[in-house]
Amino acid sequence: MIKVSETAKKKVVELMAEEGLDYTKHYIRVSVKSGGCSGLSYDLKFDKEQIEDDKVFEDNGVRIIVDKKSFLYLIGTTLEYSGGLNGAGFVFNNPNANRTCGCGESFSL
Repeated sequence: MIKVSETAKKKVVELMAEEGLDYTKHYIRVSVKSGGCSGLSYDLKFDKEQIEDDKVFEDNGVRIIVDKKSFLYLIGTTLEYSGGLNGAGFVFNNPNANRTCGCGESFSL
């Protein structure tokens, strides 16, 4: 399961509306890819459809889809949004990550 904080939900709703998407009908696709300064990086985008092997979750009214491979890296992760001094953006609080980079966009297990 992936959780969505209240601040992340507000930003998701805002960004989806800007793209003409309805957060109650469409999805956030979260995946993990090789790369980044720590070895693995997060990818987040909006999607209108799920694929056959996708895992589907809903938290705080936000629908999330994750491919089967990425799901293993993301179990228990919370999606948050930070508007801090280091720049605004989504932040993944992943309890499975042993090490993260300074920017928080990549991690290793």
